[in-house]
Amino acid sequence: MAGNSLGNLFRLTTFGESHGKAIGGVLDGCPAGITLDLEAIQTDLNRRKPGQSAIVTQRKEPDSVEFYSGLFEGKTTGTPIGFAIHNTNQKSKDYSHIKDSYRPSHADYVYDKKYGFRDYRGGGRSSARETASRVVAGAIAKQFLSDIKINAFVSQVGNLKLDKSYKELDFSQIEANAVRCPDAEMALKMEDYIKSIKKQGDTIGGVITGVAQNVPIGLGEPVFDKLHAEIGKAMLSINAVKGFEYGSGFEGVTMLGSQHNDSFNADGTTKTNKSGGVQGGISNGMDIYFNVAFKPVATVIQGYETIDKDGNVVQTKGKGRHDPCVVPRAVPIVEAMLALVLADYLLLSKTNKI
Repeated sequence: MAGNSLGNLFRLTTFGESHGKAIGGVLDGCPAGITLDLEAIQTDLNRRKPGQSAIVTQRKEPDSVEFYSGLFEGKTTGTPIGFAIHNTNQKSKDYSHIKDSYRPSHADYVYDKKYGFRDYRGGGRSSARETASRVVAGAIAKQFLSDIKINAFVSQVGNLKLDKSYKELDFSQIEANAVRCPDAEMALKMEDYIKSIKKQGDTIGGVITGVAQNVPIGLGEPVFDKLHAEIGKAMLSINAVKGFEYGSGFEGVTMLGSQHNDSFNADGTTKTNKSGGVQGGISNGMDIYFNVAFKPVATVIQGYETIDKDGNVVQTKGKGRHDPCVVPRAVPIVEAMLALVLADYLLLSKTNKI
């Protein structure tokens, strides 16, 4: 299987399956001498882990990370950083009923057809549990990017949409509720809605908004490795993501060019930021902001019709512990992927200078 690595210089390779002994990764290219706050890394993992509230999957995993290389006396050594998160609460029997059949809108069918074999326990390598490894590496990247502020938050669940600019929000309130929406009134509505969906044995999707502030000018490698393209690729690699837009996004098509252009101030900043902090594939020093759309979780705790490996139509039912809405737990994943891309492109930008 190819496609398990992200990045050029600041490069992450992950390994492991949902119901295997462990998941983990190797982060290569992290500069030496960075003092790492291991508690901060664990805090980000705790934000992603299952069982943290009534509106997420109740799988009980401590998600404690163990580092095996690349650190000495609390600092990075410049060598590959190897780490693992051991799985402790697998319930593989929850998936025995789909051993010979395929769940709709999951990767079961295509994995089986591509590889001729699949790990049906929780989706194996295709499980969103793999993203815990990304969060560890992303937390390290955040500390490397200490001058850049990275935040993400839930801005929509179903039809409940936060109708405010990110500039109107207090990012310190993101962790003040289980939904991770920095607006208390909307967060309560979203939480109640997710609970009602859960009672129906169904799921709902949502949108996460990501913001990077204090990004230096010059990150991005045109023409094929534009910054926004790489951020988009990183976000679309996250399980359940169905869409990505940055800056004005799809709303930009409703504007005239004269309305959409970001005119300059004398110091090179722009009066508006419909470009989303990227022009010509290169960061322009303004805030980078974007939206990531997540589909409803495919496993619904209801009866459904599907096919088995022999092509027979069969009846089955979703079982196990699953998120009724994935976006609250995906917030640290979005932050991690953004940090990994920015860290990689910051290192790449240094290779362009004499």
